Amino acid sequence: MANPIVKPFWDKPTGSWQYVFHDANTMKGAIIDPVLDFDPLSGATSTANAERLLSYVKETGIEVVWILDTHPHADHFSSAAWLSEKLGAPTGIGAKVTGVQELWKGIYNLPDDFPTDGSQWDRLFEEGDTFMVGDVPVKVMFSPGHTLASISYVAGDAAFVHDTLMMPDSGSSRADFPGGSSKQLYDSIQAILALPDSTRVFVGHDYAPDGRDEACEATIADHKASNIHFKNNPSEQEYRTLRDARDQTLALPKLMLAALQINIRGGRLPKEEGNGRSYLKLPMNYFSPR
Repeated sequence: MANPIVKPFWDKPTGSWQYVFHDANTMKGAIIDPVLDFDPLSGATSTANAERLLSYVKETGIEVVWILDTHPHADHFSSAAWLSEKLGAPTGIGAKVTGVQELWKGIYNLPDDFPTDGSQWDRLFEEGDTFMVGDVPVKVMFSPGHTLASISYVAGDAAFVHDTLMMPDSGSSRADFPGGSSKQLYDSIQAILALPDSTRVFVGHDYAPDGRDEACEATIADHKASNIHFKNNPSEQEYRTLRDARDQTLALPKLMLAALQINIRGGRLPKEEGNGRSYLKLPMNYFSPR
């Protein structure tokens, strides 16, 4: 079994980590959770982040064979569709994305012809699916809780766990978005912590508490020893009490209501209207302020 070379890319405005991993033997690789830049004041999208990834794979000589999302993100737009067009690589996400599409189709009151069958991606992964990136085996783990569609990709000794675990000094991610569940999140994290202790865990976000530098990687052993939410091996109820109380104090991500409209479309803007422009909708008074 080959283990991947992992290159992280930091997006400071959204606190997001994007990844390119590849097999050194075959130079085949995959991109995980790429960011499409968005300026909410002007409504403008741009591809600076995606172009950084594109430059890296071209300069390194990586043949990208997959562009992968872990879930429809609430705090940044996905550039999976743009990169797929540039690289000719297929896109993938977890099969339960259809439930997220149905949920947010209702919240946004999208037209009846908006597809909620996941057809915006080339492949919908099921629990336990496996595929190869060169000589690196990749296994799909369903990891619901943060969202109902969240999955993790375990590529050799590297686990890309999206917004399920944070870095050990931040604990775990919130579970109060529509479709989220602290019970499911606890179960998902227990499954991740059951991976071998040497597994490298790559997170989706980091907010650098206490002024430290941003970080993206820790081992399973690190999380067992020092993750602030799991080092004392809490019971499900203890964890849920802590997680739910914390979530009640958190505001919605600034880009959430914009981002979900893009990300349930696989990273595409809404269909252009009669004047040739795309528009985002804002559901008024749906979410209560905190």
